[in-house]
Amino acid sequence: MLARYLPILDWGRSYNKQALSNDLIAAVIVTIMLIPQSLAYALLAGLPPEMGLYASIAPIILYAIFGTSRALAVGPVAVVSLMTAASIGQIAEAGTAGYIIAALTLAGLSGAILLAMGVFRLGFLANFLSHPVIAGFITASGVIIAASQLKHILGVSAGGHNLLELVESLWHHLPETNPYTLVLGVTATAFLFWVRKGLKPALRKMGMSPTLADVAAKAGPVAAVVVTTLVVWLFGLNGQGVAIVGEVPQSLPPLTMPSFDLDLIRALAVPALLISVIGFVESISVAQTLAAKKRQRIDPDQELIGLGAANIGAAFTGGFPVTGGFSRSVVNYDAGAETPAAGAYTAVGLAIAALALTPLIFFLPKATLAATIIVAVLSLVDFSILNKTWGYSKADFIAVAATILLTLAMGVEVGVSAGVLLSIALYLYKTSRPHIAEVGLMQDGSEHFRNIKRYEVLTHPAMVTLRVDGSLYFANARYLEDYILDRVVGCDGIKHVVLMFSAVNEVDMSALESLEAINHRLASMGIALHLSEVKGPVMDRLKRAHFLEELTGKVFLSQYAAMSELGPVVGKAAPNAAE
Repeated sequence: MLARYLPILDWGRSYNKQALSNDLIAAVIVTIMLIPQSLAYALLAGLPPEMGLYASIAPIILYAIFGTSRALAVGPVAVVSLMTAASIGQIAEAGTAGYIIAALTLAGLSGAILLAMGVFRLGFLANFLSHPVIAGFITASGVIIAASQLKHILGVSAGGHNLLELVESLWHHLPETNPYTLVLGVTATAFLFWVRKGLKPALRKMGMSPTLADVAAKAGPVAAVVVTTLVVWLFGLNGQGVAIVGEVPQSLPPLTMPSFDLDLIRALAVPALLISVIGFVESISVAQTLAAKKRQRIDPDQELIGLGAANIGAAFTGGFPVTGGFSRSVVNYDAGAETPAAGAYTAVGLAIAALALTPLIFFLPKATLAATIIVAVLSLVDFSILNKTWGYSKADFIAVAATILLTLAMGVEVGVSAGVLLSIALYLYKTSRPHIAEVGLMQDGSEHFRNIKRYEVLTHPAMVTLRVDGSLYFANARYLEDYILDRVVGCDGIKHVVLMFSAVNEVDMSALESLEAINHRLASMGIALHLSEVKGPVMDRLKRAHFLEELTGKVFLSQYAAMSELGPVVGKAAPNAAE
């Protein structure tokens, strides 16, 4: 029972020297990558750079204790950092103490929400979010994030909560572009793009081992940080208007306290919920993908507890909302991490960096951090989701397109809210119109029944068999009622209607009332209503009501038995591949 809530007691029992060696190597590689990335995401959230390091230390350790993924790396991520800036930017001004307190409080609220969801086993709620819709939101957010960082590349003051505001602000401030900042920013961005795709193959051609080439490629952002920092320091470019990080406190994460002011909590409650949901969906997707590669298991409810603990830890150690990141987790996995201990070792490396290396980044240009963000988030942008959904499902396409457009035009809060609502609306739309097929007996000598519009099947002119492909509940019960009545009205020869319930797993009270209405309406037309292939749990529930007593027809064990008793098959339907 204790291991259920403390997975460290599970994998910790079998921890050995080989796992230690692999985890340490992975930790070194991930630490190198996370130093500039953590600073950059703090900048994206509008917070002091050191808070990015703080948010990557205690949360990783807490997740290692409570999380179930062996490879997930927890910390600041681009989308959550942007949502953090959008949420608290409406409450306090960036750079003020109130802004920092709001960030701490947002992390605490997010942690509490995730923890509560985990304790009450509500991880299934994330299944209601359509993955195409989430992909559309992340794509639009990536575009906004990249656009928001252009001000640092250009060296101008610009702002906005959506793409339109950002573009307009950048356009007005374009004449103020600092040429030194522009050269640094463009060069760093181009270098990082090349590092991502071309450095590793180039090193391999030079004879370097795959492991060293991989480490060198992951260290690319660190090289960009070192070189641009030296350039600014040597040539005194900060005196020429190049914005730099400046003084960063040389310390371990401090003990902090989120605010318990009720007005602030009410203002942050909805953003905290949205951040929790989006962060969990992103994290669980990455965790399950990586776990599947090693045939490991992820417990979604325990993941909620792990992420909740990580965010609460961030709130009390000077951080801001965190979740499992895609890029850092993939690097962690590829580097050979075997257990969550790799994350704990990464936290130690980042703590050393926060304690000893922060004076070295005084002259680090913000343009380099902006370049790091741009290169990272553009890998998340995938407009091909529009083409995929258009070809597969027009309803999914409309939902994805609406999410992307609303996010770009109105900001991330409206976009993510729209994404959640559209996911639920999409589910309700699809389930409110269950597929109903009129079926007949196959002519191959079997007892199988198939759609009369797809196969040449045998039917009876006085009998209509409808296969209901979905559970019946309040949202779709009337649809079934209308479908049946539309089918039989005007067909005087019909004497029997058989509902084939082989795919029906649930019949709620509203659906029961609709079945009763169908029974009465058909009886008034001289048509008997029958059921076939009713599942045990559904039959048990129907027996508790008076429906079976009032049913004008019978309940058959199989559809073949229904057809055999109600009349011989004499008709034939032609195939129609269009449906």
